Amino acid sequence: MTNPQSPTYILGISCYFHDASACLIQDGVIVAAASEERFTRKKHDSDFPINSIQYCLSEAQITLQEIQTISFYEKPILKFERILHEFIHSFPRNLKQFYHNMPVWLGKKLFMHHTIEKELKEMLKVSLTKKQLKKYQPDIYFIPHHLSHAAAAYHNSPFENATIITLDGVGESTTTAIFSAQDRHITPLKHITYPDSLGLLYSAFTFYLGFKVNSGEYKMMGLAPYGKPQYTERIYEMMDVFEDGSFVLKQKYFSYRWGDRMINKKFDALLGKPRRKASDELLQFHKDMAASIQQVTEEIIEKIVRLSKTQNTSNNLCISGGVGLNCVSNGKISQQGLYENLFLFPACGDDGGAVGSALFLHHQLLNENNSTAPAQKTQPSSGSPYLGPASKNSAIEAFLQENQITFKKLEETEMCKTIAHEIFENNAIIGHFHGRMEFGPRALGNRSILADPRNVENWKRVNLQIKFRESFRPFAPAVLEEKSSEWFDLNTPSPYMLLVAQVKKQGLPAITHVDNSARVQTVSQKQNQRFHGIIKSFEDLSGVPVLINTSFNVRGEPIVCDYLDAWKCFLHTGIDLLVLNNYLISAQEINKKGLISRFPIQEFEED
Repeated sequence: MTNPQSPTYILGISCYFHDASACLIQDGVIVAAASEERFTRKKHDSDFPINSIQYCLSEAQITLQEIQTISFYEKPILKFERILHEFIHSFPRNLKQFYHNMPVWLGKKLFMHHTIEKELKEMLKVSLTKKQLKKYQPDIYFIPHHLSHAAAAYHNSPFENATIITLDGVGESTTTAIFSAQDRHITPLKHITYPDSLGLLYSAFTFYLGFKVNSGEYKMMGLAPYGKPQYTERIYEMMDVFEDGSFVLKQKYFSYRWGDRMINKKFDALLGKPRRKASDELLQFHKDMAASIQQVTEEIIEKIVRLSKTQNTSNNLCISGGVGLNCVSNGKISQQGLYENLFLFPACGDDGGAVGSALFLHHQLLNENNSTAPAQKTQPSSGSPYLGPASKNSAIEAFLQENQITFKKLEETEMCKTIAHEIFENNAIIGHFHGRMEFGPRALGNRSILADPRNVENWKRVNLQIKFRESFRPFAPAVLEEKSSEWFDLNTPSPYMLLVAQVKKQGLPAITHVDNSARVQTVSQKQNQRFHGIIKSFEDLSGVPVLINTSFNVRGEPIVCDYLDAWKCFLHTGIDLLVLNNYLISAQEINKKGLISRFPIQEFEED
């Protein structure tokens, strides 16, 4: 019989589509969460998240045998029904796709209960006997995809009641949904189903402009301010949009229902030019097209937000799903003032589904059967996005000494002042690795590259010499939360870098986009004392409470996870100084010793 005082754990899992991840919650509170790509170093890794699960267990200091409850972020049977219906509807055009996908579905995706159990038992082989393995049969729950998105946002928000909007490519069949939430209970209100999808529409244009689907959408968003929305009327010819925000995509222009290509020749003909290849020059036409699809997306989302306001009386709005990463749209929603409060979960995509499924299971399924459950919503599961692994100082120092690497060890206050001094006096680019890794696609100070926003040359320098990415890509500013409204047109904190706002003061050319906008991260002392201390020290020297903050990685590589990832990235970029927790390493000293060839970095695919 279970000890009523013992902790209750739920392991949340997302995998086999893209951005696999795992999370562990204890009594409704997130203990750990991480994406599989950070461990395998394969960007958007979709495989079963063995490494993420092992990390979560180590963070909680428990074994897998202690996990009796598993949640998965969607319902495979419902998804298979939709896919099978599509195969029948589109036959024979999709015959090639049918032969490619069916073995995978019939092999592991459809029978996900068996697949999960098999993978977990494989992990347990080293510690259990065959008899014990046979007895290990955890309870596995399958939570609808958009409910997982909704729960991730709502249960991490500070709200007791809220309206929730979820938007992505497609879950089982839902592509857009509106929910109401009250006292831990989430209720579906409205939804739009496949093939009508705002996420797939945006991805179709990502494909058309020569970027990679499911990873290049943010490039298109960054390209949009360089253009003018001259093609919105042509885009609207591809769909019927109604006043309530619902829409129907005219499928004669699209091919995603039966092939790997998102679009067809009619799509190209309507827009006037063939699809751009990744190696082709970006013309003004492409920039204008990016601006046009961005505007159409914003207009449709605004209609959905207005509809949601008529469906629920709450003044609090939560947004999740992959389209929730569209920071420009989020910023405009915030400025519209239809809702008093807005919350955006930092891992809006499928990685966050692991968290959402576990929280939904805890709050709404398991606790509904518990008569002693509290009557109102508990506190947010986590006030922090820093849910990933950390590296110990002892391991870092042993590595540095073993490899005869010169370093300085500094205490917290001295480290903050030293970093700020190097940025201010020497225009140094800092690779900053500290504490637990962020969960979600944004680096929020702990796995970040930092630089001076006042120097316009830093924009190209960091893009071309460190990140090895396109020169048009903008950088995000990290600003002291208490000073954010002085420097940016923000009416709410933006701790997860998911809101775009106008820059109010001059003198920040390296983070100010061509349309005078910036994707802002507000940094509070409560949430990240070290990062706040660095920015405050820089303000003391410069009068500017802002730094460039971009993710600690190079193009095509996942954000660094442990200190070895940070070290390898440092050796092969133009970063001047590397910070590993409390250790400071200079590139000049490393170059003197010729250490670069001793630590080769792997080649990464184009992102």
